[in-house]
Amino acid sequence: KCTCGKIHTCPIKYVFIQKNATKRLTQVLEEKRKPLIVCDENTYSVSGENVINALKGMNIKMVKFPGDKLLIPNEEAIKKVMQKIDDCDIIIGIGSGVIQDLCKYISFKTGIQYCIVATAPSMDGYASSGAAMILSGMKETVAATLPLAIFGDPEILRNAPIEMIQAGFGDIIGKYSALCDWKLSHIVNKEYFCQYIYDLTMQQIEIVTPLAKKIMQRDLLAVSKLFEALITVGILMSFAESSRPASGSEHHLSHFFEITGIVFNKPYLSHGIDVGYSTVITSQIREKILSNNFLQKEVCPKKDSLYKELHRVYGKIADRCIRLQEKTKRYEQDRIHVYQEKESEIREILSEVPNKEKILKILKPAGYKIDEFEKFYGKDTINDAIKYAKDLKDRYTVLWMYYDLYGDNI
Repeated sequence: KCTCGKIHTCPIKYVFIQKNATKRLTQVLEEKRKPLIVCDENTYSVSGENVINALKGMNIKMVKFPGDKLLIPNEEAIKKVMQKIDDCDIIIGIGSGVIQDLCKYISFKTGIQYCIVATAPSMDGYASSGAAMILSGMKETVAATLPLAIFGDPEILRNAPIEMIQAGFGDIIGKYSALCDWKLSHIVNKEYFCQYIYDLTMQQIEIVTPLAKKIMQRDLLAVSKLFEALITVGILMSFAESSRPASGSEHHLSHFFEITGIVFNKPYLSHGIDVGYSTVITSQIREKILSNNFLQKEVCPKKDSLYKELHRVYGKIADRCIRLQEKTKRYEQDRIHVYQEKESEIREILSEVPNKEKILKILKPAGYKIDEFEKFYGKDTINDAIKYAKDLKDRYTVLWMYYDLYGDNI
């Protein structure tokens, strides 16, 4: 039992990070003989034959999505997998983010166990208990099953598209922001917090940060360390029974860019890369808060003007955002007195995150260029994200504190 009061568990049985990891599949599957493979054309070309060879003699079914367009984890993708799930006794995903989320979501819905054969060190969801799905046009982190086993061949991982390796690095650096938001909500809202999980997550950042250059050079050991860190953070989310240690304001900004991109058919960067850049933005937000007094402000925007802005920003999913925030009543809460009462503690927490310049220095060896990010999305979209990304989720982060103190004056 941890000092936080919880008993931390994670039901993942195997994690193999080694050469020819998929050869361990038969050991893991034991009596299971009817696997359903879920992949796309690109991930199959990387690891598909290895998986097929390891499953010789079994009754294999397969769902292979096209590789020439972005796969979205929505109702259509779920339906394609569910159409072939009958009689299967194990799901084997080959891929990374979206494939992983689809498999764990369907595993949760059907009760069929799944394994994941990783093809890129691009995100921390391999070992997490949540699936990032896009349902009715809205990005949601929903309850999902943890894998029976994770397979990662370092040789395959280091040869993933460089943008996916870069994304994994950005996802780890984003934990600076997420951990700060967790602490902040603990002080402001008395939310559950675990120092043990916090410290272990911070340890992963400290392991990965100095490896940026070697990671981008596809160094075998450095990429393996990145993948280990991503797996570890996923396990720590399972320990926390939420994504709090790994996802905060920086993820909300990333989700904003993705969701508005899908809604309005505009281009957007990969999740982890957006998380890296968004960590720069959230550091800048914290610096601004720290540079001023915690002034009194009445937090009760006129609903008509607020709803008008949300419809402008979110289009057809605006009503879902509105219903979510009406349920949380976040706009109706007066947090100013808490900020003033706990000002010294809050300032200490916000100061723990590296400032904008330090985050940029950390990201630079991994190929991050903030001017390219700003040019890609434009000032207006980034400002909208700062103001309204908070409305996508029911989670309190520094974006709410920034709104409480400055309103629309961004």
